[in-house]
Amino acid sequence: MDPSVHARIRAGDPDAFREIFQSHAQMVYRHAVRVTADWALAEDVVSLTFLEAWRLRGKLRDEGDSLRPWLMGIATNVLRNRARAARRHERALARLPATQAVPDFADELIGRIGDAEELSAAQAGLARLRQSERDVFTLCVWSGLSYHDAAQALGVPVGTVRSRLARARSRLRKLAEEELKKRQADRRRTEPKSGSGQVQGGRSEAARSSEERNR
Repeated sequence: MDPSVHARIRAGDPDAFREIFQSHAQMVYRHAVRVTADWALAEDVVSLTFLEAWRLRGKLRDEGDSLRPWLMGIATNVLRNRARAARRHERALARLPATQAVPDFADELIGRIGDAEELSAAQAGLARLRQSERDVFTLCVWSGLSYHDAAQALGVPVGTVRSRLARARSRLRKLAEEELKKRQADRRRTEPKSGSGQVQGGRSEAARSSEERNR
């Protein structure tokens, strides 16, 4: 990116912000959808990310050619704040029956996942990772940032990104498998079993109906 764009952004040039929005809004949106599994919430995250970018424009440095690390760092913080707000909301509604949306997105999580149940289990496993590991995984695996860009976005060394990502991949695979097995076992326990009584009842009812018609 032209270094002068950085200066224009710091100066609050509306045209410069329009350019970065047009160039990067879809990137932020895709990242937010994958993290939240909520299309509407992802749109809110995009809006908040660029509002924060405008508020923090004076802190933009002339480092690197791409604005992706800067914007994705802001988006990560927005998602963290939304997650904390969601947890507070969930605690407030803890007495109500919980509902769980099944995500309908995936590029790569643990290999290539096509089954909604497996994807939902993987999403639940992702939620059980440490925040630091989840941030690295979503930035590097889902949004395709390089180690260097992810390190810049999160404000940590590149070596930290590498080690966190390795741990995240290993833990996520194990957690997702555990969650999937648990859900499958729960489903088997709750599935109705076809007993002989049902069959006999059906036959008896059919016999009675036949007798009534023949009277």
